[in-house]
Amino acid sequence: MRRDECGVKSSLKPRAFTQHAASPMKTEILPTHTKSLFGTAVQRAVQLLRAGEVVALPTETVYGLAANALDEKAVAKIFQIKGRPEHNPIIVHVVGNDMAKNCVRNFPELAEKLSNAFWPGPLTMVLPRSKTIPNNVTAGGETVGVRWPSHPIMQAVIRECGFPLAAPSANLSNQVSPTNAHHVFSQLAGKVALIVDGGQSQVGIESTVLDLTVSPPRILRPGMIHAESLAAVAGNLQLSTFNLQPSTLRSPGMLAKHYSPKAKLVILNWRDESELVSQLSTFNFQLSTTHVIAHTKIPAGFPPENVSVIPHDAEAFARALYGELHRCDAAGAELIVVELLPETPEWSGIADRLRRAAA
Repeated sequence: MRRDECGVKSSLKPRAFTQHAASPMKTEILPTHTKSLFGTAVQRAVQLLRAGEVVALPTETVYGLAANALDEKAVAKIFQIKGRPEHNPIIVHVVGNDMAKNCVRNFPELAEKLSNAFWPGPLTMVLPRSKTIPNNVTAGGETVGVRWPSHPIMQAVIRECGFPLAAPSANLSNQVSPTNAHHVFSQLAGKVALIVDGGQSQVGIESTVLDLTVSPPRILRPGMIHAESLAAVAGNLQLSTFNLQPSTLRSPGMLAKHYSPKAKLVILNWRDESELVSQLSTFNFQLSTTHVIAHTKIPAGFPPENVSVIPHDAEAFARALYGELHRCDAAGAELIVVELLPETPEWSGIADRLRRAAA
Protein backbone atom coordinates (compact mmCIF):
# COMPACT_ATOMS: atom_id res chain seq x y z
CA MET A 1 0.00 0.00 0.00
CA ARG A 2 1.40 3.40 -0.97
CA ARG A 3 0.69 7.02 -0.07
CA ASP A 4 0.66 9.76 -2.71
CA GLU A 5 1.47 13.47 -2.53
CA CYS A 6 -2.16 14.12 -1.60
CA GLY A 7 -1.83 11.92 1.48
CA VAL A 8 -4.22 9.23 0.25
CA LYS A 9 -3.55 5.53 0.69
CA SER A 10 -4.70 3.17 -2.05
CA SER A 11 -5.00 -0.61 -1.90
CA LEU A 12 -6.27 -1.57 -5.35
CA LYS A 13 -4.92 -1.46 -8.88
CA PRO A 14 -7.15 -0.20 -11.72
CA ARG A 15 -9.57 -2.93 -12.71
CA ALA A 16 -12.91 -3.33 -14.41
CA PHE A 17 -15.39 -5.97 -13.34
CA THR A 18 -18.83 -7.21 -14.20
CA GLN A 19 -20.96 -8.75 -11.48
CA HIS A 20 -22.28 -11.46 -13.76
CA ALA A 21 -22.85 -12.05 -17.44
CA ALA A 22 -26.38 -10.64 -17.42
CA SER A 23 -25.28 -7.31 -15.96
CA PRO A 24 -24.50 -4.68 -18.61
CA MET A 25 -22.63 -2.37 -16.21
CA LYS A 26 -18.92 -2.66 -15.61
CA THR A 27 -17.69 -1.50 -12.24
CA GLU A 28 -14.36 0.28 -12.58
CA ILE A 29 -12.10 0.79 -9.57
CA LEU A 30 -9.65 3.66 -9.92
CA PRO A 31 -6.69 4.00 -7.53
CA THR A 32 -5.39 7.35 -6.29
CA HIS A 33 -1.95 6.61 -4.87
CA THR A 34 -0.02 8.94 -7.20
CA LYS A 35 -0.74 12.53 -8.14
CA SER A 36 -1.52 11.49 -11.71
CA LEU A 37 -3.88 8.68 -10.69
CA PHE A 38 -5.55 10.99 -8.16
CA GLY A 39 -6.28 13.52 -10.91
CA THR A 40 -7.52 10.87 -13.33
CA ALA A 41 -9.90 9.38 -10.76
CA VAL A 42 -11.27 12.78 -9.82
CA GLN A 43 -11.90 13.75 -13.44
CA ARG A 44 -13.64 10.45 -14.20
CA ALA A 45 -15.86 10.83 -11.14
CA VAL A 46 -16.72 14.41 -12.09
CA GLN A 47 -17.56 13.35 -15.64
CA LEU A 48 -20.05 10.76 -14.41
CA LEU A 49 -21.56 12.98 -11.73
CA ARG A 50 -22.11 15.83 -14.20
CA ALA A 51 -23.88 13.32 -16.45
CA GLY A 52 -26.33 12.49 -13.66
CA GLU A 53 -24.71 9.18 -12.71
CA VAL A 54 -23.84 7.74 -9.30
CA VAL A 55 -20.29 6.95 -8.15
CA ALA A 56 -18.76 5.53 -4.97
CA LEU A 57 -16.32 7.90 -3.28
CA PRO A 58 -14.22 7.71 -0.11
CA THR A 59 -14.81 9.95 2.87
CA GLU A 60 -13.05 9.97 6.21
CA THR A 61 -16.10 8.36 7.85
CA VAL A 62 -17.21 5.63 5.41
CA TYR A 63 -17.41 5.33 1.62
CA GLY A 64 -20.33 7.22 0.11
CA LEU A 65 -22.60 6.58 -2.87
CA ALA A 66 -22.63 10.03 -4.44
CA ALA A 67 -24.85 11.90 -6.88
CA ASN A 68 -25.54 15.54 -7.70
CA ALA A 69 -27.58 16.71 -4.69
CA LEU A 70 -29.42 19.25 -6.87
CA ASP A 71 -30.56 16.66 -9.44
CA GLU A 72 -33.66 14.77 -8.31
CA LYS A 73 -33.29 12.08 -10.97
CA ALA A 74 -29.66 11.44 -10.05
CA VAL A 75 -30.54 11.19 -6.36
CA ALA A 76 -33.34 8.72 -7.21
CA LYS A 77 -30.66 6.40 -8.59
CA ILE A 78 -29.04 6.25 -5.13
CA PHE A 79 -32.29 4.95 -3.63
CA GLN A 80 -32.66 2.41 -6.44
CA ILE A 81 -29.10 1.09 -6.20
CA LYS A 82 -29.14 0.78 -2.40
CA GLY A 83 -32.73 -0.39 -2.05
CA ARG A 84 -33.04 2.52 0.37
CA PRO A 85 -36.42 3.36 1.91
CA GLU A 86 -37.80 6.61 0.50
CA HIS A 87 -38.46 7.95 4.01
CA ASN A 88 -34.75 7.84 4.92
CA PRO A 89 -33.09 11.20 4.07
CA ILE A 90 -29.61 11.67 2.63
CA ILE A 91 -26.82 13.94 3.88
CA VAL A 92 -25.57 16.61 1.47
CA HIS A 93 -21.78 16.97 1.26
CA VAL A 94 -20.28 20.39 0.56
CA VAL A 95 -16.93 22.16 0.45
CA GLY A 96 -16.98 25.34 2.47
CA ASN A 97 -19.61 27.36 4.27
CA ASP A 98 -20.67 29.22 1.12
CA MET A 99 -21.80 26.00 -0.56
CA ALA A 100 -23.51 24.90 2.65
CA LYS A 101 -25.39 28.20 2.81
CA ASN A 102 -26.74 27.62 -0.71
CA CYS A 103 -28.31 24.38 0.53
CA VAL A 104 -30.15 25.91 3.49
CA ARG A 105 -32.51 28.82 4.14
CA ASN A 106 -30.43 30.19 6.98
CA PHE A 107 -27.04 29.43 8.46
CA PRO A 108 -27.17 30.72 12.05
CA GLU A 109 -24.31 31.98 14.14
CA LEU A 110 -24.15 28.65 15.98
CA ALA A 111 -23.63 26.86 12.66
CA GLU A 112 -20.73 29.22 11.96
CA LYS A 113 -19.19 28.41 15.34
CA LEU A 114 -19.61 24.67 14.86
CA SER A 115 -18.20 24.76 11.33
CA ASN A 116 -15.17 26.69 12.58
CA ALA A 117 -14.64 24.08 15.29
CA PHE A 118 -15.38 20.82 13.47
CA TRP A 119 -15.40 21.34 9.67
CA PRO A 120 -14.06 19.80 7.57
CA GLY A 121 -14.81 16.68 9.56
CA PRO A 122 -17.37 14.12 10.72
CA LEU A 123 -20.15 16.52 11.82
CA THR A 124 -23.46 16.90 9.99
CA MET A 125 -25.66 19.89 10.83
CA VAL A 126 -29.42 19.73 10.20
CA LEU A 127 -30.85 23.07 9.05
CA PRO A 128 -33.92 24.33 7.16
CA ARG A 129 -33.52 23.25 3.53
CA SER A 130 -33.37 25.69 0.63
CA LYS A 131 -35.53 25.39 -2.48
CA THR A 132 -32.53 24.07 -4.41
CA ILE A 133 -32.58 20.74 -2.52
CA PRO A 134 -34.96 18.15 -4.06
CA ASN A 135 -37.64 16.48 -1.98
CA ASN A 136 -36.10 13.02 -2.25
CA VAL A 137 -32.88 14.20 -0.58
CA THR A 138 -34.82 15.22 2.53
CA ALA A 139 -37.44 12.45 2.35
CA GLY A 140 -40.04 15.17 1.93
CA GLY A 141 -39.01 16.99 5.10
CA GLU A 142 -38.24 20.67 5.50
CA THR A 143 -34.72 20.17 6.84
CA VAL A 144 -31.47 18.96 5.31
CA GLY A 145 -28.27 17.60 6.81
CA VAL A 146 -25.10 19.21 5.47
CA ARG A 147 -21.49 18.18 6.03
CA TRP A 148 -18.05 19.30 4.84
CA PRO A 149 -15.97 16.09 4.64
CA SER A 150 -12.22 16.15 5.18
CA HIS A 151 -11.18 13.44 2.70
CA PRO A 152 -9.09 15.03 -0.09
CA ILE A 153 -10.74 13.00 -2.86
CA MET A 154 -14.27 13.93 -1.83
CA GLN A 155 -13.22 17.56 -1.50
CA ALA A 156 -11.54 17.58 -4.92
CA VAL A 157 -14.56 16.01 -6.63
CA ILE A 158 -17.03 18.46 -5.08
CA ARG A 159 -14.85 21.45 -5.97
CA GLU A 160 -14.45 20.28 -9.56
CA CYS A 161 -18.17 19.53 -9.93
CA GLY A 162 -19.17 22.89 -8.49
CA PHE A 163 -22.26 21.38 -6.86
CA PRO A 164 -22.92 19.54 -3.58
CA LEU A 165 -23.14 15.75 -3.46
CA ALA A 166 -25.85 13.68 -1.84
CA ALA A 167 -24.01 10.66 -0.46
CA PRO A 168 -25.27 7.99 1.92
CA SER A 169 -23.02 5.02 2.64
CA ALA A 170 -22.05 2.98 -0.43
CA ASN A 171 -23.71 -0.29 0.55
CA LEU A 172 -27.04 -2.04 0.26
CA SER A 173 -29.63 -0.60 2.62
CA ASN A 174 -29.31 -1.61 6.30
CA GLN A 175 -26.11 -3.60 5.74
CA VAL A 176 -22.69 -2.79 7.17
CA SER A 177 -21.20 0.44 5.85
CA PRO A 178 -18.05 0.14 3.72
CA THR A 179 -14.72 1.53 4.89
CA ASN A 180 -12.65 0.55 1.86
CA ALA A 181 -13.14 -0.01 -1.87
CA HIS A 182 -13.25 -3.82 -1.46
CA HIS A 183 -16.30 -3.49 0.81
CA VAL A 184 -18.07 -1.34 -1.77
CA PHE A 185 -17.31 -3.74 -4.59
CA SER A 186 -18.55 -6.75 -2.60
CA GLN A 187 -22.04 -5.22 -2.43
CA LEU A 188 -22.34 -2.90 -5.43
CA ALA A 189 -20.35 -4.55 -8.23
CA GLY A 190 -22.40 -4.31 -11.41
CA LYS A 191 -24.62 -1.61 -9.89
CA VAL A 192 -22.26 1.40 -10.15
CA ALA A 193 -19.91 2.43 -12.93
CA LEU A 194 -17.08 3.71 -10.72
CA ILE A 195 -15.54 3.15 -7.30
CA VAL A 196 -12.73 5.56 -6.42
CA ASP A 197 -10.25 3.85 -4.09
CA GLY A 198 -9.07 6.35 -1.50
CA GLY A 199 -7.72 3.79 0.94
CA GLN A 200 -9.13 2.94 4.34
CA SER A 201 -11.58 5.37 5.96
CA GLN A 202 -9.82 6.89 8.94
CA VAL A 203 -12.86 7.58 11.18
CA GLY A 204 -14.68 4.35 10.41
CA ILE A 205 -18.26 5.13 11.46
CA GLU A 206 -20.75 7.66 10.13
CA SER A 207 -20.78 11.33 11.13
CA THR A 208 -22.34 12.82 14.23
CA VAL A 209 -25.64 14.51 13.29
CA LEU A 210 -26.73 17.63 15.20
CA ASP A 211 -30.16 19.20 14.66
CA LEU A 212 -29.87 23.00 14.85
CA THR A 213 -33.55 23.64 14.08
CA VAL A 214 -34.49 23.02 17.73
CA SER A 215 -33.32 24.67 20.95
CA PRO A 216 -31.25 23.41 22.54
CA PRO A 217 -29.73 21.53 19.59
CA ARG A 218 -30.41 17.79 19.51
CA ILE A 219 -27.96 15.02 18.68
CA LEU A 220 -29.87 12.84 16.22
CA ARG A 221 -27.02 10.39 15.61
CA PRO A 222 -23.96 10.15 17.86
CA GLY A 223 -20.54 9.76 16.29
CA MET A 224 -16.87 10.27 17.01
CA ILE A 225 -17.45 13.97 17.68
CA HIS A 226 -19.25 13.30 20.95
CA ALA A 227 -21.62 15.30 23.12
CA GLU A 228 -19.00 16.80 25.44
CA SER A 229 -17.02 18.22 22.51
CA LEU A 230 -20.16 19.64 20.91
CA ALA A 231 -21.40 21.11 24.20
CA ALA A 232 -18.13 22.99 24.60
CA VAL A 233 -19.12 24.98 21.49
CA ALA A 234 -22.93 24.78 21.41
CA GLY A 235 -23.81 24.80 25.11
CA ASN A 236 -26.71 22.62 26.27
CA LEU A 237 -27.70 19.73 24.04
CA GLN A 238 -30.57 17.26 23.78
CA LEU A 239 -29.92 13.59 23.14
CA SER A 240 -32.30 11.57 20.96
CA THR A 241 -33.33 8.25 22.44
CA PHE A 242 -32.39 5.05 20.61
CA ASN A 243 -35.98 4.16 19.71
CA LEU A 244 -37.10 7.65 18.70
CA GLN A 245 -38.98 7.21 15.42
CA PRO A 246 -40.51 10.54 14.28
CA SER A 247 -42.95 10.51 11.38
CA THR A 248 -40.45 12.44 9.24
CA LEU A 249 -36.81 11.50 9.74
CA ARG A 250 -34.47 14.49 9.92
CA SER A 251 -31.38 12.35 9.61
CA PRO A 252 -30.19 8.99 8.35
CA GLY A 253 -29.15 6.47 10.99
CA MET A 254 -32.35 6.83 13.05
CA LEU A 255 -33.97 3.54 12.00
CA ALA A 256 -34.12 1.03 14.85
CA LYS A 257 -32.26 -1.63 12.84
CA HIS A 258 -29.34 -0.41 10.77
CA TYR A 259 -25.64 -1.07 10.06
CA SER A 260 -26.32 -4.80 10.32
CA PRO A 261 -24.11 -7.73 9.32
CA LYS A 262 -25.67 -10.84 7.79
CA ALA A 263 -24.93 -12.77 10.99
CA LYS A 264 -26.87 -12.28 14.18
CA LEU A 265 -25.00 -9.80 16.39
CA VAL A 266 -25.14 -9.74 20.19
CA ILE A 267 -23.36 -7.59 22.75
CA LEU A 268 -22.19 -9.48 25.86
CA ASN A 269 -20.12 -8.90 28.95
CA TRP A 270 -18.10 -11.74 30.49
CA ARG A 271 -15.67 -12.16 33.37
CA ASP A 272 -13.85 -15.09 31.82
CA GLU A 273 -14.10 -17.57 28.99
CA SER A 274 -16.26 -20.07 30.88
CA GLU A 275 -18.86 -17.37 31.52
CA LEU A 276 -18.81 -16.41 27.83
CA VAL A 277 -19.32 -20.04 26.75
CA SER A 278 -22.16 -20.36 29.25
CA GLN A 279 -23.89 -17.29 27.84
CA LEU A 280 -23.39 -18.51 24.26
CA SER A 281 -25.08 -21.82 25.06
CA THR A 282 -28.42 -20.00 25.21
CA PHE A 283 -28.18 -18.88 21.56
CA ASN A 284 -28.14 -22.34 19.91
CA PHE A 285 -25.25 -21.54 17.56
CA GLN A 286 -22.21 -23.72 16.94
CA LEU A 287 -18.95 -22.33 18.34
CA SER A 288 -17.36 -23.03 14.95
CA THR A 289 -19.62 -20.39 13.35
CA THR A 290 -19.44 -17.97 16.28
CA HIS A 291 -17.03 -15.06 15.96
CA VAL A 292 -15.94 -12.87 18.86
CA ILE A 293 -14.85 -9.22 18.67
CA ALA A 294 -13.10 -8.32 21.93
CA HIS A 295 -11.17 -5.36 23.30
CA THR A 296 -10.22 -6.42 26.85
CA LYS A 297 -11.28 -9.97 27.81
CA ILE A 298 -9.91 -12.17 25.05
CA PRO A 299 -11.15 -15.79 24.93
CA ALA A 300 -8.25 -18.17 24.31
CA GLY A 301 -10.19 -21.39 23.70
CA PHE A 302 -11.88 -20.31 20.48
CA PRO A 303 -10.38 -20.96 17.03
CA PRO A 304 -7.95 -18.06 16.53
CA GLU A 305 -9.52 -17.15 13.17
CA ASN A 306 -12.85 -16.67 15.00
CA VAL A 307 -11.51 -14.07 17.45
CA SER A 308 -10.72 -10.45 16.60
CA VAL A 309 -9.05 -8.09 19.04
CA ILE A 310 -9.50 -4.36 18.59
CA PRO A 311 -7.55 -1.99 20.86
CA HIS A 312 -9.33 -0.65 23.93
CA ASP A 313 -9.35 2.80 22.36
CA ALA A 314 -12.50 4.39 20.93
CA GLU A 315 -10.92 5.87 17.80
CA ALA A 316 -9.06 2.67 16.94
CA PHE A 317 -12.16 0.58 17.65
CA ALA A 318 -14.36 2.75 15.40
CA ARG A 319 -11.78 2.63 12.61
CA ALA A 320 -11.67 -1.18 12.69
CA LEU A 321 -15.23 -2.17 13.61
CA TYR A 322 -16.98 -2.27 10.23
CA GLY A 323 -14.01 -4.00 8.65
CA GLU A 324 -14.26 -6.75 11.28
CA LEU A 325 -18.02 -7.13 10.69
CA HIS A 326 -17.39 -7.45 6.95
CA ARG A 327 -14.68 -10.05 7.66
CA CYS A 328 -17.01 -12.07 9.90
CA ASP A 329 -19.70 -12.12 7.22
CA ALA A 330 -17.18 -13.15 4.56
CA ALA A 331 -15.98 -15.98 6.81
CA GLY A 332 -19.52 -17.36 7.13
CA ALA A 333 -20.17 -16.35 10.73
CA GLU A 334 -23.68 -17.06 11.96
CA LEU A 335 -23.27 -15.34 15.32
CA ILE A 336 -21.06 -12.32 16.08
CA VAL A 337 -20.38 -11.56 19.74
CA VAL A 338 -19.07 -8.09 20.56
CA GLU A 339 -17.64 -7.37 23.98
CA LEU A 340 -19.63 -4.71 25.87
CA LEU A 341 -18.18 -1.23 25.40
CA PRO A 342 -17.29 1.30 28.10
CA GLU A 343 -20.10 3.73 28.95
CA THR A 344 -18.10 6.90 28.38
CA PRO A 345 -18.81 9.74 25.90
CA GLU A 346 -16.11 8.85 23.39
CA TRP A 347 -17.68 5.40 22.90
CA SER A 348 -21.27 6.64 22.43
CA GLY A 349 -21.25 6.64 18.61
CA ILE A 350 -19.83 3.12 18.42
CA ALA A 351 -22.33 1.88 21.00
CA ASP A 352 -25.16 3.38 18.95
CA ARG A 353 -24.06 1.53 15.80
CA LEU A 354 -23.80 -1.77 17.67
CA ARG A 355 -27.23 -1.37 19.28
CA ARG A 356 -28.81 -0.81 15.88
CA ALA A 357 -26.83 -3.67 14.34
CA ALA A 358 -28.08 -5.96 17.11
CA ALA A 359 -31.71 -4.78 17.00
